[in-house]
Amino acid sequence: MSDRVLYLFICGAGPASRIVEMVTSAQSEGWSVYCIATPAAIEYFVDIQELENATGHQVRTAYRKPGDESLPRPDGVVVAPATYNTINKWAAGISDTYALNQLAELTGLGVKIVVLPFVNRALAANRVFVRSVEELRQAGIRVLFGPGEFEPHPPRTGGEILDIYPWSLALDALN
Repeated sequence: MSDRVLYLFICGAGPASRIVEMVTSAQSEGWSVYCIATPAAIEYFVDIQELENATGHQVRTAYRKPGDESLPRPDGVVVAPATYNTINKWAAGISDTYALNQLAELTGLGVKIVVLPFVNRALAANRVFVRSVEELRQAGIRVLFGPGEFEPHPPRTGGEILDIYPWSLALDALN
């Protein structure tokens, strides 16, 4: 078991179906991975049992109940694949899910956070999204968006680029 704790926030986008690849990569770099997933990630993309087997930890999707074990303090946070919805809500201070509430709190605590988006070109061109990325960056969050980082794909082609989603960029940015 590693001494370094990584919170991996998983949003509802195509690469989430391959999240175990990210978990395995993080573990090979010495991270103990704890996953927090949005409702869309759980409903459409993530196999919770597979993810819990891979991490050895419960996947968090909601607030803990009295008596449930608390998560250890993270040494780093990765949000991937970060969706248009999550990025915009987080930047606007909306915390209508457990994941967004935790991201808001971790931002306020100054924990190192890396965001690896997954958006198409049309969504990325939206002024609201551009402002949200800048807002997160001003809050000290590393958003891997732009040339040499995550570059948006044409609309309706996300499924064609799942094999090249750059998980490693997020881990590299943490180190």
